[in-house]
Amino acid sequence: MPKEKKTLLDFWEEQMRQSHTASNYFFRKSPSHYHMMLLVMSAHKENKKLSVEELKTKLFKTSRPKSALIITEACEKGFFRLEKTSADQRIKNIIPSESFIDEFNEYLNTLKNISY
Repeated sequence: MPKEKKTLLDFWEEQMRQSHTASNYFFRKSPSHYHMMLLVMSAHKENKKLSVEELKTKLFKTSRPKSALIITEACEKGFFRLEKTSADQRIKNIIPSESFIDEFNEYLNTLKNISY
């Protein structure tokens, strides 16, 4: 087996071994879960605020009630937290937790180091 395929295969197998742990499992439950993670982390990386309502609107082919359930569960599990804005207390922004930011960065670094 060529080295690059073995490296990618090893990475995939490692991910699957962790499939029932924390964020690795949660954000792979459905395309909506994965899309939410990417939207939140993209906003974080770009230093942009992302409100709950904006996130519900941006989630592709996901009902607002389903979006709300996923957001609530992500917050309960400690991946995200909600932060009220000072200008309008009704608006809540979604912020990734420090531990999730670390996990996400580690995941990206691993992907970057896989040679093709």
